[in-house]
Amino acid sequence: MSLAEPRASSTNRRWRGGRLVIAAAAIVFAGLAFAGGLPYAYAVAGFAIVTAAAVLAVRTGEEEERRRQPIAISERGDDLLRAVVAGLPDPVVALDRDGRVVALNERARALAPALRQGEPVSFALRMPELIEAIGRAAAQGEEQRVVYFERVPLDRWFETIVMPVKRAADAARPDLMLMTFHDLTPLRRVEEMRADFVANASHELRTPLAALLGFIETLQGSAREDAKARERFLSIMQEQARRMARLIDDLLSLSRIELNAHRRPDTPVDLVPIVRQVADGLETLARDRGVTLHIDAGQALTVHADHDEMVRVFENLVENALKYGAAGRRVDLKLGTGASADGEPEALVSVRDYGPGIAPEHLPRLTERFYRVDVGESRAQGGTGLGLALVKHILNRHRGRLTIESTTGAGATFTVHLPTVVPAHPR
Repeated sequence: MSLAEPRASSTNRRWRGGRLVIAAAAIVFAGLAFAGGLPYAYAVAGFAIVTAAAVLAVRTGEEEERRRQPIAISERGDDLLRAVVAGLPDPVVALDRDGRVVALNERARALAPALRQGEPVSFALRMPELIEAIGRAAAQGEEQRVVYFERVPLDRWFETIVMPVKRAADAARPDLMLMTFHDLTPLRRVEEMRADFVANASHELRTPLAALLGFIETLQGSAREDAKARERFLSIMQEQARRMARLIDDLLSLSRIELNAHRRPDTPVDLVPIVRQVADGLETLARDRGVTLHIDAGQALTVHADHDEMVRVFENLVENALKYGAAGRRVDLKLGTGASADGEPEALVSVRDYGPGIAPEHLPRLTERFYRVDVGESRAQGGTGLGLALVKHILNRHRGRLTIESTTGAGATFTVHLPTVVPAHPR
């Protein structure tokens, strides 16, 4: 039974009461006229007045009841309302004026699994600021916006818009309220990352710049005539200037990659000669560190890629292995094929060192900008803290990914996954 049926029954009862009043008035005035107690014209006029009053009372009561009555919703939910709510792209919940759930879509159900049709929304959403906004929207009939933070199961930010809906423009209270949820988490995280990035970049540039200024002041002052000190200070200044140049170069590379992140490269590239080129270029560094580079590569491994960016990826990975895994005296480069979680073929290039390894708590954050396991060692090795971030962004552009496996004391393995180009079958 729908809520519209009780309203119709109430209206019928009111009309039946009105007809009884009219009938009683007809009998009374007819009796008076027949008995001669009231002139016939007066009796007709009185009957007309009572009839009009009864009809007016019925219509006024019906109109008042219509204004008080919420939109008729069936026990299973109005089909049209449910269809509209289900088709909206954001999580949406429709409430009656008392705050009970009338309809909701699957996105809202996923956001708050405790939401139940017919139950008060406060049973499922326990944010006081949100419940207060719903109350204000129902009482004032005006749109309400509230931003709230949710810690469980993950840190998330939401903006909720509570929009009152009135069936009649002059209605005192809304008949329905629509709650729309907008997930602000990505925007908040981007803002946090941007703030951290600016702070870290400023700090990384300020350190070598301060060193340069200090040495310049020393050379202009007390060490003006000290040739030995001048030679030593100039060497340090040159290294600090190179460090700033590397940092600026990495920052510009990140900006270029992010600018073209939506453009996936479409040029077929063989990874085997690229890896060999990188290994040859870093052979001097490997020899200086006493590390042996070993390459295990078979047939051609073709992917759609930007050649220079692939060189940058493997340079960063191999150079890191030579610097931070030198204690193992060996770095293995292995190229092969595999399959993604979806069963799609992919190229695999792994860089394994046998150094001290990386503690588990650091693994999830290694590709963050300026994140370092050991800040002092990283700076001593000439690192900018952006190498693995560059690798991640380049692979994202190529629709690839980077996986990291490490056991403390047993080295680390960095594996590049890239979709392979499947050659056409010969006819």
